Amino acid sequence: MTDTQLPPHQDVPDKLATTLFGNRATAVHHPWKRLFGSAPFAYQEGLAHEERIRLSYERLRLINRTIDDPLAFADDPAALSAMHEWAGVVDAGMATCASIHYNLFLGSLLDHDHDERDLTEYVRMSRVGTFLCTELAHGNDAAQLETTCTFDRTTGGFVLHTPRPEACKWMPNTSPVGGPKDAVVAARLLVDDRDLGVFLFLTPLHDAHGIPLPGVEIRRLPQTASSPVDHCATAFHHVPLPHTALLQGDHGRLTRDGHFTSSLGSPRKRFLRSISRVTLGKLCMSAYSLGTTRHALAVAVRHAHNRHTSGMTGGHKVPLFAHRSHHGPLLEATATAYAATLLQRSVTRQWAEAPDDDVADRERLIAVTKGWITWQARAIMTECRERCGAQGLILANGIAGQLAANEGTITAEGDNKVIWVKAAGEMLLGGLVLKPVSEIPPEQRPLTDAQHLQDLLADIERTWHERARTRLRTGRAPSPLARWNATVTPALELVDAHAHRLAGQALSDAAAQADTPRARQLLTGLHRLFALRRIAAHSGDLLAQGRITADQVLQLPDAVDDVVMALEPHALTLVGGFDVPEELLRSHPVLHSAHAADPAPAQQPRPGRPGQSVQSG
Repeated sequence: MTDTQLPPHQDVPDKLATTLFGNRATAVHHPWKRLFGSAPFAYQEGLAHEERIRLSYERLRLINRTIDDPLAFADDPAALSAMHEWAGVVDAGMATCASIHYNLFLGSLLDHDHDERDLTEYVRMSRVGTFLCTELAHGNDAAQLETTCTFDRTTGGFVLHTPRPEACKWMPNTSPVGGPKDAVVAARLLVDDRDLGVFLFLTPLHDAHGIPLPGVEIRRLPQTASSPVDHCATAFHHVPLPHTALLQGDHGRLTRDGHFTSSLGSPRKRFLRSISRVTLGKLCMSAYSLGTTRHALAVAVRHAHNRHTSGMTGGHKVPLFAHRSHHGPLLEATATAYAATLLQRSVTRQWAEAPDDDVADRERLIAVTKGWITWQARAIMTECRERCGAQGLILANGIAGQLAANEGTITAEGDNKVIWVKAAGEMLLGGLVLKPVSEIPPEQRPLTDAQHLQDLLADIERTWHERARTRLRTGRAPSPLARWNATVTPALELVDAHAHRLAGQALSDAAAQADTPRARQLLTGLHRLFALRRIAAHSGDLLAQGRITADQVLQLPDAVDDVVMALEPHALTLVGGFDVPEELLRSHPVLHSAHAADPAPAQQPRPGRPGQSVQSG
C-alpha cells in the first residue's frame, strides 16, 4: 500500500496522540487539557492590559486549586513541562506567572535545605512567589550581578542592598497585582571583606495588604508586546533579613556566627548551583512554545479545510488546503512540530534521569533544545498566522497573541543566541561525540531510507563541526576575540545541525516504535519530510563530500513534493494527534464557518475509553 492509498482510520489520531504524549497522558496531560478547555479559561474580548494581568492571577489560583500537592508538582519535571504545554495557549500571562511561582520560586526553595521552612503560604498561594535574578545592567552575565546581601554579625542576619540604579532587579512580576508576593533574590553574599559568590535569599516584598515593605522599591515598567505580566524594576535599600533568608545547601552554608563552608571551591559553580532551576525553566519555555505551536497548526489546518477559494477552472471552488502553496508549508511545519515534541519528551526524560556526573551535558542539551524549539515555534506560528490571512490577526483565534508571547520564551531563562554560543563553545571543546560516517556508498541508499536520512543529518552536523574547529585552530587571529568571532558563525550552525539531528532521530524512533501500520506510515512520512527539507538546504556540502550523489541532489525536489502529496490527505488526522481541546477550537471565530470540516477522529469522545472525552467546568 502506498502513502497516497492510506485510508482514514478512526484510531490513527489516538495512536499519534499516544506517540506525542506518552502512555501516561491520562494522568500527566489530560487534566490540563480538560482544565484549560473549560469555561473559566475562555478568551475574554475587550479587556485592558491591567485587567488581563489580574485575570491571569485569578486563573493562577484556579490552577493551584487543581493541583493535589503543589510541592510534589514543583519537584516533577515532567508534570511542570506538561502544564506549560497547555497553559500558554489560553493565557500567556498566567503561564508565565505559574512558571515563576512553581518552578523558579517553589522549586528553588525545594532544591535547598527546607525541612524547617514553612511553605504553607506558598502552597495555598496566599502569597505568590517570584524570582529576582537578572539586573538592568546584567542579563545573560548574571554571574556578575551587583546586588549584595551582607552578613550582619550583630544580628546574625543580612542586609540586602542595591548599590546603584543599574543594579535593580529587572523585570520580574513584583507588583501587588495578584496579591502580596515574596521573592527569592539572587545577591552577592558578603561576609566581612569576603565576596563568597551569588546565593539566593528569601525576601518578603509586600505586607498582607500588598504595600511594599520598608526599603523595597518597586516601579512598574512599560507594557511589553509579549505576555501580559506586571513587569517591574525592583530595588532594595538596606533591607534587613533574618538568617533563615539564605537558601543553603552543600554548595554553601553559613552559620549564625559567620562560618562558611562549601563543597564547591568556585564562586561561579556556587552561583550556577543556586540558580539551577533556570535549567528546568528552559525546558518549561520550550514546552510552552510547543503547546502554542501545535494549537496554531490545528487552527490553521482546520481553517484551510473550511475556507474555499477559486480552483483552476471558472466557477469551481476548492478548499484552501487543496493548493500546494498552502498545504506544503503547513505540512512541513507539522513535521517539525512532531519532531520538536518528541525531542522535548526525550530531553525531559534524560534530565529527570540524569546522574550527578552527567548534569553538565544534560544542561547543554536543554539549552540547545530550548533555543531550537522556541525559534521553530516562532517560524511555525508566523506561517500559521499568514495562512489564516486577516483572521490570523484576531486575538480570539489563538495565534497572533501567542506568537507575540513566544518572543518572551526566546529571551526567558537565557537568551537563545547567548545560550547557543555557550553550547557551541562547549561542543567544540569536547562536549560533542560525532556520529561515525556511514560506510555504505550513497548510491546504494535511496532517499526513502530513514537511516540514510539520519546519517545525512549527521553528515551536516559533522561538516559544521569541522569548519568551526578549523576556524578555532587558526593562528592568524590577532586576539582571542577575533579568533572566536571567526569561529562563532559555523559554531552556531553546528548547534542548529545538532538539534535537527536529535529531533529527526526522535521522530524516526517514534515511527519505528508505532504499534499500527497506519500510524507508522504517517510518522515515517513526517520524518522523511522533516529530513529531506534539511538535506535539500545543505545538498551542496553533502555532494561535495560524497555523501549523496548528483542524481540524488536532482531527485530532492521531487522527493519532497512526493511526501507532501502523500501526507496532504491526512493533514486533519495529523493535527488531530495534537489532541487540542475541542471546546477550545470551537471557541475560535475563524472556525465558526457553517461549512467547517468535521473534527479529526481523535477528538470524538467514545464510551469506554478513559481520558478521551473533554468536559467543561
